Amino acid sequence: MGSSQGSTLTSAADVDVCLVDFLPVYVKELIAGGAAGAFSKTAVAPFERVKILLQTRTEEFKSLGIFQSLRKLKQHDGVLGFYKGNGASVLRIVPYAALHFMTYEQYRCWILNNYPSLGTGAHIDLLAGSAAGGTAVLCTYPLDLARTRLAYQVTSTEQLSNHLRSFNARPAYGGIIDVFKNVYMEGGIRSLYRGVGPTLIGILPYAGLKFYIYEELKTHVPDEYKRSVMLRLSCGALAGLFGQTLTYPLDVVRRQMQVQNQQSVDQLGAPRIKGTLQGLSSIVRTQGWRQLFAGLSLNYVKVVPSVAIGFTAYDMMKTLLRVPPREKTAASAPPAA
Repeated sequence: MGSSQGSTLTSAADVDVCLVDFLPVYVKELIAGGAAGAFSKTAVAPFERVKILLQTRTEEFKSLGIFQSLRKLKQHDGVLGFYKGNGASVLRIVPYAALHFMTYEQYRCWILNNYPSLGTGAHIDLLAGSAAGGTAVLCTYPLDLARTRLAYQVTSTEQLSNHLRSFNARPAYGGIIDVFKNVYMEGGIRSLYRGVGPTLIGILPYAGLKFYIYEELKTHVPDEYKRSVMLRLSCGALAGLFGQTLTYPLDVVRRQMQVQNQQSVDQLGAPRIKGTLQGLSSIVRTQGWRQLFAGLSLNYVKVVPSVAIGFTAYDMMKTLLRVPPREKTAASAPPAA
């Protein structure tokens, strides 16, 4: 009887192993990356929304600090207001993170297989990370625009009682689909990609630098500590912080381009942002150079736990899905055509 039960359990385990191992490695990387992105994004959603408000609502949040902004946001929208736009953010980050991790590995293998003369240093991670970041952005940008517009909205009792007297120029969105409909009516498909220029200009160096610095830092770690989760998280956090600081002004330009059609009547006199360089000069001229770094301190607070949770969740998912180490994956991958 006992041997029969044991054989049954063994058979079930064998079936489970076969089902998991049947999945291609790139599918496992997609699943692991998407899950990690969802966990990390939801964990820091309150900080993400306040950062967007600091970047775009200068007349209401410019003089407030991080915790004062959180308190004011809670007074206006309640606790659920911290997560307004998070649905669109998660819908964007799941495919974005999945594509980013998976395409990074694929681009890296492709470069190594087709351009062996480039070597195998961390500069390969710079090229692969930049290409992966651009690919992920182009595929998911409309969801990022929807997330920004939903997060930009702030409800207050005064606005409701006065029939939105102060902000009657700002359309109220009921959800992601409503944003898509309204934005599409503004100018078709091109409107869904408003601000994609600064995004690409920012993400290419940021994504590349993030992978480059992360891999470069790991080369200086003794072999016995390379599997340490805390050490990997520390390397990733440093890489993320450094990359964010260099490219943050481009993120501010992107956010303001995305919401400029929602500006209040008092703000309509400001020059419209039509391009990256013009946007940078316009913001410096009309709002001051400090606005290019509005919310950066909050981004520092947000990046560290986001990177920590993201890497931890990704490692756990890879272990659960039995994803082999990169070296084995690269070695077993067929040469690119």
